[in-house]
Amino acid sequence: MIELRQLGKTYKTADKEIVALDDINLTVEDGEIYGIIGLSGAGKSTLVRCINLLEKPTTGQVIIDGEDITKLSRRRLLDIRKSIGMIFQSFNLLGQRTVLRNVTFPLEVAGVKRTDAKERALELLDVVGLKDRAKSYPSQLSGGQKQRVAIARALATKPNYLLCDEATSALDPNTTKSILELLKKINRTMGVTIIVITHEMRVIDQICDKVAVLDQSKIAEEGKVSEVFINPHSDIAKELILPGKKNDFNIHGGRRVRLTFHPEYGGKPLISEMILKCQAPVNILYADTKEIDGAAYGQMLIELPEEERAAEKMISWLQKSGIEWQEEV
Repeated sequence: MIELRQLGKTYKTADKEIVALDDINLTVEDGEIYGIIGLSGAGKSTLVRCINLLEKPTTGQVIIDGEDITKLSRRRLLDIRKSIGMIFQSFNLLGQRTVLRNVTFPLEVAGVKRTDAKERALELLDVVGLKDRAKSYPSQLSGGQKQRVAIARALATKPNYLLCDEATSALDPNTTKSILELLKKINRTMGVTIIVITHEMRVIDQICDKVAVLDQSKIAEEGKVSEVFINPHSDIAKELILPGKKNDFNIHGGRRVRLTFHPEYGGKPLISEMILKCQAPVNILYADTKEIDGAAYGQMLIELPEEERAAEKMISWLQKSGIEWQEEV
């Protein structure tokens, strides 16, 4: 288990201090895939680098399996880091080494025998689907293949935790999906706890169990992905889940309502039913459906009629319908 308690990170420059993290508190349970999402500059990458002390926190604790690693000796910290793998957006492969030797590199550093290191590397390359490219060099691989090699390398020392810092940001949607499926498989079959840093909600809802939303160096909200998706409280979560494109629409002045659809609605034509019952049209501004934990969740932003009586009739229908909704201000 990973616990962050009152974690803070401040960078000092010649004339000012920059607060990158402010009073961060969160817990990642063993076996979870935990997402941390936020816009650029929110502090996501600093946070993940504090977990393995690539960045030393200014304040607070990083507790891994019961030990506060901010207080450990260098030797003990190096031992702990063997249990924490990490992959990056830029892959960070060694260009002069083959795929096989990239994966064996951390084992060589750890003093593992060459034959054992090679056997472990080939086993992992098989897991990520690249055993046949063992003799290739990074320059001969696609972006998705490079990230698979990076994942295999991160798993070489049999870590308990895998930190993913914007690991799919440089990849196209189809490759991103395949990498996320691979990470989910690793989590399921190897029991590796995974922390995913991203600015994309599609990554969170494809793979994560829980999510923390970072905004301006603080946690704006956190919880199960399905709960945060259904009922986001913070402005930043609403912006990430229901994109702020609403201001770009040609809105004529009618009231705007955000609807959230749960799996139990069973695909009922609720919007059609509302229009027929209220005898008034609505303007659909935005709609999205996501699969979370094998169930479909949906969101829709609609504009009610300008005529106030018709709008009130629809609000009254919504209040009695059982649909989860809220009026956008």
